[in-house]
Amino acid sequence: MSKIISVSISELKVAIAPAVLVTYGLGSCVGIALYDPEARTGGLAHTLLPAPVRDTQGVEKSAKFTCWAVDLMVDELVKCGCAPERLVAKLAGGATMFESQYRSTHGGIGERNVAAAKAALERCGIPLVAEDTGGDYGRSLEFNTATGIIMVRALQQPIKQI
Repeated sequence: MSKIISVSISELKVAIAPAVLVTYGLGSCVGIALYDPEARTGGLAHTLLPAPVRDTQGVEKSAKFTCWAVDLMVDELVKCGCAPERLVAKLAGGATMFESQYRSTHGGIGERNVAAAKAALERCGIPLVAEDTGGDYGRSLEFNTATGIIMVRALQQPIKQI
């Protein structure tokens, strides 16, 4: 029986198989999953914002910000015996949940979260192997660390497996 571990907004958690990491209510937030298939260990972050908007001195790095979540998760996964070169990534979320009048010239929060996640993955040399991002609907994720498969659930949408 797999242990179910809930990941709340602005959190990240790691787990060794058998475990299922779950997060609910990804709207413009992005879910970032990192997985080491050999160690059968994974991490899931539920990030809220792409990056801090003001000076970051004195700001504690946390999974609240997409720009930092990947680095923080890699550190935690390495502590669990993962090899950074074996890690692969999957993304979900980053939806446009509000009308276009709320978008900045840099795009909506969801788009910027996805872009920040991809930039962080590239910076860390982690390949993005699957994603379910964008759209105008929220998602919930179930990340099975035994298989690396993520079930993406959304209202009035078919269940996706990435």
